Amino acid sequence: MTISHAPPPPGLSVAPEKPPAPSRTPPDLEAVVPAFVRRSRLRSAPRWVRRAVGPLLLLALWQVFSATGVLHPDVLASPGTIARAGADLVADGTLPAAMRVSLQRVVVGLLLGGVVGTALALVSGLSRLGEDLVDVTVQMLRTVPWVGLIPLFIIWLGIGEAPKVALIALGVAFHLYLNVYAGIRGVDAQLIEAGESLGLGRWGLVRHVVLPGALPGAMTGLRYSLATAWLALVFGESINADAGIGFLMNQAREFFRTDVIVVCLVVYAFLGLTADVIVRILERLLLQWRPTFTGQ
Repeated sequence: MTISHAPPPPGLSVAPEKPPAPSRTPPDLEAVVPAFVRRSRLRSAPRWVRRAVGPLLLLALWQVFSATGVLHPDVLASPGTIARAGADLVADGTLPAAMRVSLQRVVVGLLLGGVVGTALALVSGLSRLGEDLVDVTVQMLRTVPWVGLIPLFIIWLGIGEAPKVALIALGVAFHLYLNVYAGIRGVDAQLIEAGESLGLGRWGLVRHVVLPGALPGAMTGLRYSLATAWLALVFGESINADAGIGFLMNQAREFFRTDVIVVCLVVYAFLGLTADVIVRILERLLLQWRPTFTGQ
């Protein structure tokens, strides 16, 4: 049976059929890379390398100025001379003995000041009555320059180890008090209400809510306290000291030994940096529950 297509009626035109479009291969798509990823590629070097660029550049400029005579040895010794002086002090045992004495003073002062400052902050932060009795007195004493108390410490405690340790403890106590007190009073009131709704008593709230909430402030106060402890040690070891890093600096000053003075300053900086690293490690261990921004 043959099927015939009828012609279209007059006046009606039929468009010719279009041939099928040829298949096109989709173009290759380029992945969109965020801007911070592109920047991170530029900073692909290890972080310790990038952090060491600044000090190494400063050290190189220092050596160049010393070699060209811009820096006279009587004004500031060259890095090579300082390195040799440090090696000599380590070889004869003078520097290790001085570091041991200074570290002992800082540790004792830090413990005494930390206990006193934290205890006062707890009394003042956890109780309104304690705040009325303690805070005004501490704030008043805090405004007095603690370095200016050196003559009184000498009169009260003599010229031995006691005034040096007391000076360190005083500077540490103020910093810890301020930061721990602010951390306690900065705890969110809604967390307190949530703890009360869960049936926590007063000491339960203090243990599970207030103290963990104040811990970040306490860590910040500890970092400030360590910096203040090393600063107080510099002043304290100028009080008729017969041992310690400050004693070496005083001796070097009398003989215009700028190389020994710089060695002592480098040791101060190294010990302070080491203490700061220890506090950072404590922060990571104790504050794992707190997400923080680490930079881009």
